[in-house]
Formats: sequence, C-alpha cells, structure tokens
Amino acid sequence: MRRLGAALLALLAWRSAAGAGEAERKALPAPSELTVRVAALLPRLIELRRELHMHPELSNREVQTGALIAARMRALGLEVKEHVAGNGVVAILRGGKPGPVVAVRADIDALPIDEPAGKPYRSQNPGVKHACGHDVHMTIAVGLAELLVPLKDSLPGTLKLIFQPAEEGPPPGERGGAALMIAEGALEAPRPVAILGLHVWPLLEVGTVAVRSGPAMASADRFTLTVSGKKTHGAQPQNGIDAVVVASELVTALQTIRARRIDPAEPFVLSIGSIQGGNRFNIIADEVKLEGTIRALDPAVRKRGHALLREIAAGITSAHGATFKLELSEVAPLTVNDDVVTPRVRRSLELALGPSQVLESPRLMVSEDFGFFQQKIPGTYYFLGVANKKLGITAMVHTPAFEVDESAIGVGVRAMAEAVLGELTR
Repeated sequence: MRRLGAALLALLAWRSAAGAGEAERKALPAPSELTVRVAALLPRLIELRRELHMHPELSNREVQTGALIAARMRALGLEVKEHVAGNGVVAILRGGKPGPVVAVRADIDALPIDEPAGKPYRSQNPGVKHACGHDVHMTIAVGLAELLVPLKDSLPGTLKLIFQPAEEGPPPGERGGAALMIAEGALEAPRPVAILGLHVWPLLEVGTVAVRSGPAMASADRFTLTVSGKKTHGAQPQNGIDAVVVASELVTALQTIRARRIDPAEPFVLSIGSIQGGNRFNIIADEVKLEGTIRALDPAVRKRGHALLREIAAGITSAHGATFKLELSEVAPLTVNDDVVTPRVRRSLELALGPSQVLESPRLMVSEDFGFFQQKIPGTYYFLGVANKKLGITAMVHTPAFEVDESAIGVGVRAMAEAVLGELTR
C-alpha cells in the first residue's frame, strides 16, 4: 500500500506539472502567431546572415564575428560574457517566471575554402568561406533571441545561448571548440538541464527538418602515421628502406579494417586524406606521412579500429625493416541524442512545422563536437533543410558551391523557438 501510495502521488505530481506546463505554453503566443512574428523578423535576419557571410573567420580567429554577436546580444538587453574559449560568446535571457534553464548552441567559425564569384554577399576574406552554414546557425540563434525577448515577462525559465568558436577544429597546437568552452564554464552559472543544436543540411528540402534519438553522428579521430625508412640513391634501392613503398602498402592494407576486420553491420570509416614524403625523383624517401580519419557510431568499434590501425602499421613496417610513429587524437565524440529530450523536441518540431515536415534522420558518419556538450547534459541535435532544387541550391557543405535557400532561416527560428518553449514549459 505504501508503494502504491507513493506511485499515486508521483502520478499526480506528474499530471500537475504537465498541466502547469500546458498552462504556461498557452500563456505564450500561439504557434500561428509565432510564425507571423518570425516572418516579420526574416528580412533583418537575412541581412545579418549576409553580413556574417561576407566576413568569415577561421577557427580560433573569429574576433570580428564574436564582437558582432556580443553587440547584438547586448542590444537586446541580454547578459553577455565574451571571450569564452577565445572568441566565444555566452548570452543569457532570463524569463519573468520560474522555470528550467535550456541552452542553444550555434557555431561561429568558417572554413579555408575560396568562394566563387557571383553573389553580391560573396566572402570578402579570400580563401575563407562559411561553407558549412555556421552563418545560418548564428543567425537563427540571434533570431531566436529577437523573437523571445519581447515575451520574457511571460517566459518561464532561462535561455542560454552559446556561440561556439572552432567547431571545425582548432589549428594544430591550439585548444578550442566545445571542450574548451565547457572547461571555461559555458555550462555553468546557470547550468542548463538540456541543450539543443541544429545544422543546415543540403540533402533536405527547405521547410523540412530531420531528427533521431540515440547515436546520430559518428565520433571522429584524426591520425598521423609517420613511416621511417632509410634514404639511398634511387638506382640502388637495395641499400635503403623505401618509405614510399611501405606507405603505399599501408594505404591498401588499412582498408581491410573496414572490409575484413569489422562487422559489416557496424558503421565504420577509415580514410587517408593526405600523403607526403620524399624530396627528389632519384632519391629513395626515408620518411612518409599519412594523415587520415577514423569514424564510428559505436565506442567499441571505434576502440577496435584504433587497435587494428596500430597492429597493421606495426606488422607492415616491421616486414620491410621500417619503423612507424602513430599520433591519434580525438576530434569529436559521438553525437548521441537523448532518449528523453529528443521525443519531446520532435513533438515541438511537429507543432512548429507540421508532422509531415519532420523526418527521421539517418545515422551519419559526419561528426560534430556538439557531442562534448551531450556528455555533460542531455541534448538533441537535428538537421535543417536548406536545399531548393528548383533554384539549383543542392551543393554539399564543405564545398565552394555550397549555398542555402535563405527562407530556411525563418524555418530554423520557428523550429528552434518551439523546441525551446517546449523545454521551458514542460
């Protein structure tokens, strides 16, 4: 009877909390009214996106970008902390009613890609482009703040906006990104109970989003495998140890990890992206560097991939009388969408856009350092459609031709706003 009574009290408390959440959500503008408000904001947000797009900055170099975001947040009356993890910004919007703290993360760095001519808002920094859509991510976060500030008196809880530098990875020898933001207190004072994020995705048509619970994006590791041999004259290879030959054998052999050493049902990728070695056509090279990445959707598979990489490198170099050095570093952990938060976010996205516009995202082998935040607090990361086949906007991220249908900014603000309100009023 005592257990039954406790269960009944818990059920009544849950129903009471749910009822309170519904009442708080009803006290805020209806979904249709929020859609109208977002439409009114859209022209100004497109201007902001183009300004950010014209002045992209590389990882850990986002000085102008961080200053611009901080100024926009202060102009809205938010509490602002600058220079978190270098050029990061944390802005806090406190609602007028008690409630939870929810965080939204937007990344702010660009890529070393030259943008082709043609757009009036083409990048003015040669060799640098927002080719991953971070200009859109920032704009949506700013738009979210602009949408919710007028509602703050009736807003329960607190919204924390985290504008993160160096998502694409800090330069060699530097720290940065989500891990450094966490180390410098981005998740503290106040600490969120959940964190949300999104990424533009050119495989989805504008107007749609995609989300899934559980592992959503792969872990990513970077490795440098240095093969050391013995230099000699190219006419007398028997007197040396040819690092080029050893490295060539390694490139082929390492592909057998995926093909023969990992369960075919387990997602796993090992790619060699760079080979450098030798200094003259008639000299046997004594050193070759291979650089590559390992991706996995399961920690055990990831660990096995690391072990097999070292095992194969040791075997092949030993067979040729060469030696090797392996440097292996984590770029990003798994992005794992929380099984409790994510279904709620899905319902909010459906409320904002309609059930038919919310799709099930496939598991992807791309990576995101958003996973570092999810290791600390529950979180959900979803994808925003930015493609428009009729307008020829279909190019993939990380390419010179990448572009977005800018109407996706309004969709993104509307979707994120409902997701945030859903968490604040739950």
